[in-house]
Amino acid sequence: MSYRSGYVALVGEPNVGKSTLLNALLGQKLSIVTPKPQTTRHKIAGILTGSGYQVVFLDTPGLIDPRYALQEVMMSSASEAIGEADIVLFLADAGRKDALESIKGSRTLREFAGAGEKRPVILVLNKIDLLRKHELLPLIGAVSAAFPFKEIFPVSALKGDNLEELRGAIVKYLPEGNQYYPEDYLSDRDERFFAGEIIREEIFKIFREEIPYSTTVEIEEFRDSDTERKTFIRGVIYVGKESQKGIIIGKSGASLKSVGQNARRQIERLIGHEIFLELFVKVEKEWREDKEKIRRLGYR
Repeated sequence: MSYRSGYVALVGEPNVGKSTLLNALLGQKLSIVTPKPQTTRHKIAGILTGSGYQVVFLDTPGLIDPRYALQEVMMSSASEAIGEADIVLFLADAGRKDALESIKGSRTLREFAGAGEKRPVILVLNKIDLLRKHELLPLIGAVSAAFPFKEIFPVSALKGDNLEELRGAIVKYLPEGNQYYPEDYLSDRDERFFAGEIIREEIFKIFREEIPYSTTVEIEEFRDSDTERKTFIRGVIYVGKESQKGIIIGKSGASLKSVGQNARRQIERLIGHEIFLELFVKVEKEWREDKEKIRRLGYR
């Protein structure tokens, strides 16, 4: 029996559930998830190895028209993932009240639907748990009539509905090939990277409006103790303005303490033992507008 392997890009507009779907397909949290759009900034590979196959999922930032340099880098990352993919999963939010109008009016969706000659493009209608049953079939029928997708799968990444069927279709369309990564690999990223992402996730959860979008996290130190089973992590939260620094720190350091406590618990679950987490806040003026600063802060 031949072995199947390939890259599968998860693409779509912000907040359609790409990261939630990736985590659900892997059966483990890999990408950070918050209710705010544009939480994902990096291309992240999630590796699923099964009997006779290996899927390398590429989670990507939500597709937008970029307004500043960081968003341009994010869109470049998404384009790169799409270019590498053997299969494209295009996600749409089926739970929106204007779901059909939104899907049919999507310029990026129309572009992807026409790309099926190069590789399979599968439409994933996510969040069907927010739909009434009698609304789903007409939506699938209307989208089928409007776009020539290879297949359409209604799923709920949050509830786990129809994920086995989707996983089976993905494996079916994978090309024959060799295994890319060892069986125990979950991602191409290391624990240091995910520690930074977890800290950034907590910032998105705690702060409102523009603050989360103006921050980024750099892990300056990540080392294991020589004498005890503990990892020491030093992280720096960068903001774009002096006024934002005070907001992140909070009165008597309360806000920064909350970020650290919540992040520490999650990082300990990730690496499986106790950590010591030290966080600092620094100002890197208008870093989102400077491609050299963006590169230095770890964006590929």
